[in-house]
Amino acid sequence: MKKKLVVIGAGFAGLQVVHGLKKTDLDITLVDRRNHHLFQPLLYQVATTVLATSEIAWPIRHLFRDRSEVTTLLDEVVGIDRDRKIVRLRNSAELPYDILVLATGARHAYFGKDKWEDFAPGLKTLEDATTIRRRMLLAFEQAELEADPAKREALLTFAVIGAGPTGVEMAGMIAELAHHTLPREFRRIDTRQAKVLLVEAGGRVLPSFSESLSDYVRTSLTKLGVTVRTGVPVTACDENGITIGEEPIACRTIIWAAGVQASPAAQWLGAEADRAGRVVVTKDLRLADDPSVFVIGDTASVKWGEDKSVPGIAPAAKQQGSFVAKCIRASLKGTMPPETFKYRHQGNLATIGRKVAVIEFGNFKLKGILAWWIWGLAHIYFLIGTRSRLAVAWSWLWIYLSGLQSARLITQKETMRDPEV
Repeated sequence: MKKKLVVIGAGFAGLQVVHGLKKTDLDITLVDRRNHHLFQPLLYQVATTVLATSEIAWPIRHLFRDRSEVTTLLDEVVGIDRDRKIVRLRNSAELPYDILVLATGARHAYFGKDKWEDFAPGLKTLEDATTIRRRMLLAFEQAELEADPAKREALLTFAVIGAGPTGVEMAGMIAELAHHTLPREFRRIDTRQAKVLLVEAGGRVLPSFSESLSDYVRTSLTKLGVTVRTGVPVTACDENGITIGEEPIACRTIIWAAGVQASPAAQWLGAEADRAGRVVVTKDLRLADDPSVFVIGDTASVKWGEDKSVPGIAPAAKQQGSFVAKCIRASLKGTMPPETFKYRHQGNLATIGRKVAVIEFGNFKLKGILAWWIWGLAHIYFLIGTRSRLAVAWSWLWIYLSGLQSARLITQKETMRDPEV
């Protein structure tokens, strides 16, 4: 009888496990709350009108249409019974497993200020991206209609909270949109008067990069028209705007890029977790007291060296997925599985606008337009399918040559706050 493998989560880590177990004698079930795999590193480009949603997401069923041993379920985990080896799902029957892989990713963390989410959405899903795009474009439309100068200024003020790669990339692209793409399309307002704020509680932007590249990025953002505020946290956030320290700033579009928290996997498993809610795993990515359960990706707290954790980025997730697939293959063959996951860091990359990026790999540092081209090629390489690679490459080339961002459709109704039009 075939062993039952259940993989929860169709992100980079979960997909890599399933891909790595092709032509094995397993009954594989892949569960996800959405019907698509999402290329999260480019999600901010959907939010900032650069790319369409279809260019960075692919139906999970389509990816495994030729794998008869793989069953895909659109459902949500509500609990796990490790004694009975059962996964409890919200909409279907209990799902038994022999081997369980949890790769359920992360969600926004508001550091105890969960009410801020209504006013400052984060960026983890396609719905988040289209919500942010909608609010941003509606702010320009409302400003075109607004006669009151103070209200117009608030509508044309955009605040991004958190200056990691996502925050830096978001702020740069919003500035590009306001200062270069939209000015000729509005008559009553000058979109170049828009204010883009990037707020970071820490001392500098991109803290995971070297100080020299961090300084370069800050200078580049300033040249694009972004106002960078560091060293003072956001202390309030509501429908009127934000407060930095004790300074209130009126703005109608706020984007959260300041922190993430792991999914509730540790609660489902009754397992030890770190401060971010990530499950603490052994050196082979299993639970210490249950070798039939693997936890990987943003869901897992994995040591890297003496005092670091493996970062929550796509290359790390794919490496963990490949490692787990090798472990499972070895157990099926009765051979010795690899004992220790060894993370191979492939460098830090971030882009600022449509012509500037920074790359850091050990002592090697690169900045400017050449870094932007390398950043683009690296992201195209990780996309799934020739069609997506060609579509994204063409979109970027068009924007690079023309400066025009074409995915500027206002769609979707939402329950969270929109500017009133």
